[in-house]
Amino acid sequence: MRDHERLSQLYIHESVSNVIPQDAFTSAFDETPIEVELVGDEKTYGKSDAVATYVPREAFLEAGWVHCIRAGYDAFDTNAYEEAGVPLTNSTGIHGSTVGELALSFMLSFARLTHRYREHQTQSHWWTPPYERPFTIENERVCVVGLGTIGEAIATRCDALGMTVTGVRRSDDPVPGVTDLVSPNRLHEAIEDARFVVLTVPHTPTTEGMLSDAEFELMREDAYVVNVARGPVVDEDALITALEENEIAGAGLDVFETEPLPEDSPLWDLDEVLISPHKGSATNRYHLDIASLIKENIRRYQSDDSLKNRVA
Repeated sequence: MRDHERLSQLYIHESVSNVIPQDAFTSAFDETPIEVELVGDEKTYGKSDAVATYVPREAFLEAGWVHCIRAGYDAFDTNAYEEAGVPLTNSTGIHGSTVGELALSFMLSFARLTHRYREHQTQSHWWTPPYERPFTIENERVCVVGLGTIGEAIATRCDALGMTVTGVRRSDDPVPGVTDLVSPNRLHEAIEDARFVVLTVPHTPTTEGMLSDAEFELMREDAYVVNVARGPVVDEDALITALEENEIAGAGLDVFETEPLPEDSPLWDLDEVLISPHKGSATNRYHLDIASLIKENIRRYQSDDSLKNRVA
């Protein structure tokens, strides 16, 4: 039995421009069987309205359904949505290829030194690295911590390139590309022999600071950290110390404790640190990926089916 009104309108909040072009995103819904409109904060909503937004607004609690275009929905008060009876969905599950490729690019750059070659190219310097420094990622061990959509995408890509993959997650269900699967309470064992430690876990009280002094001391001196999860998952001060004291070899970072990364952060000046500005998902098709997910949920909403990625 239907307990909600059918949707008649999708409102796209102007805040989507934080990550995607709002006009192109709006145009992606041209064939959608409900009206679509770009709106600002002045808009009010009813139960036949859906909202796609980057930021929360109190007015959204009057709508029929709200979609957060981000994977992270920390800013949204899920309790308020549940109390109001308004479904809240997010954009998880669409970042496997995009974020997976960024993580892999960090690993390949560290192995084959493309970042260092580029650095010397800007100085017109014909630089030859020490013989023992370049390596191939083939036959190296990578530990992927978190095996959701992104973690699994990274694992399958690493496996395809001949790496040995250790996966860390609670479930013991097999994962494509993963040779060894261990539970989080065996994290130290998993990272101890890994050339690369890749973090893809959500930020929760359990995962906050999961890599800190003790973990960096355990890791190999020639190991690299790749964080495409959330900044607080890594203790940034401990990471800087580990890098400066050569406890680990380097880090590829797309996320940070404070974003944008402060200008006075020591991370900017470390040779073996690669920094991207939390843009792991950024491609010229990102707006289409999000639109496809929303259109699927419009279909489900109208059919009274369970919404995909419902978080409240």
